[in-house]
Amino acid sequence: MTKRLLTGLLAASLLTACGKRAPDSVDLPPPAREGDTLTFEAGSPQLTAFKVELVAGQKPAPLAVTGRLAWNEDATVRILSPLAGRLVALKAPVGVRVAAGDLLAEISSPDFGQAQSDAARAATDLAAAERTKERVARLVERGAAPRKDLDAADTDLSRARAEARRTSARLARWGGDAATDAARGPDQLFRLTSPIAGVVVERNANPGQEARPDAPVPLFVVSEPRTLWVLLDVTERDLASVKAGDRLALRTDAYPGRTFPGRLDLVGDALDPASRTVKARGSVDNAVSLLKAEMYVTVEVESRAAKAAVVPARAVLTEDGKRFCFVADGPARFRRVAVEVGVERDGKVPVLSGLPEGAGVVTDGSLLLASLFASGKSS
Repeated sequence: MTKRLLTGLLAASLLTACGKRAPDSVDLPPPAREGDTLTFEAGSPQLTAFKVELVAGQKPAPLAVTGRLAWNEDATVRILSPLAGRLVALKAPVGVRVAAGDLLAEISSPDFGQAQSDAARAATDLAAAERTKERVARLVERGAAPRKDLDAADTDLSRARAEARRTSARLARWGGDAATDAARGPDQLFRLTSPIAGVVVERNANPGQEARPDAPVPLFVVSEPRTLWVLLDVTERDLASVKAGDRLALRTDAYPGRTFPGRLDLVGDALDPASRTVKARGSVDNAVSLLKAEMYVTVEVESRAAKAAVVPARAVLTEDGKRFCFVADGPARFRRVAVEVGVERDGKVPVLSGLPEGAGVVTDGSLLLASLFASGKSS
């Protein structure tokens, strides 16, 4: 396209906009190009085709996504019985707060009874081995028994001690105590306790129910609901807008007009091949206990990025994969500048770099400037 044709098209568009018919031939002086700058003659009618807007830095608009609340897995435990048996008593209903070590249920377990019996027998054998060694030691001192009998008694005592340690450790691993169980006797009653402090948020147990270590569903779920996780699905397009540490604002239909603050803790390293989204996870304070696990919430992710100039999307042009704008250096001078931009939303684009704050950006007529710039020769 020649300079004469471009300027003719500009004049025609201007006259048409004013309700006038374009003359057959309009000869407007072309702008002078110097490097990255186009300079028009003062008072040129071409200048009326350009609209310049001043831009100021502002925070990027929050990203709105849908989230789902879940238990904080760092403060949640799903409790199964480590032994096979049958539930005989339940001690903790749903909703009750428990401390670490509090009793949840009692299970009649033959395996636990066997462990109790083994520990009790090992304790009895150890006591007998200690008495035998003492007796043999006195006989040896008096010359009434050979030294080898003392060595044999010492060996038997070492074996008894090792067996007592083994059976006591096995019993302790299941929450039993050799001394207490020995005094009470092998009752086969395994006491299922909570390993953490929290609230019993789920119970899948009834008296008489069978308990197995390989059960697919836990008997109890204990969690600390004062902090919940919020699980997000971030699209590939919005991935550059979220980072760990960003502030979150959660809203739910259950409490209209109320906002719950949170924090983005983790952004996944891979996209889900089916949904083409990245899994992200945040945390939200729930000290008031209003939020519930499995609630769906609307989440606004407030970026920690610095302020950026936000301009209309039409002001940003692309050439060979690179973005650029035109800024006004004077009433009749326009300079082309390379820029880096963020994600477009609602017809606005944040300019992350390349555009100084307070610059006047050409928002209308930028395509015409680009054509004049391409057709002009740099002097």
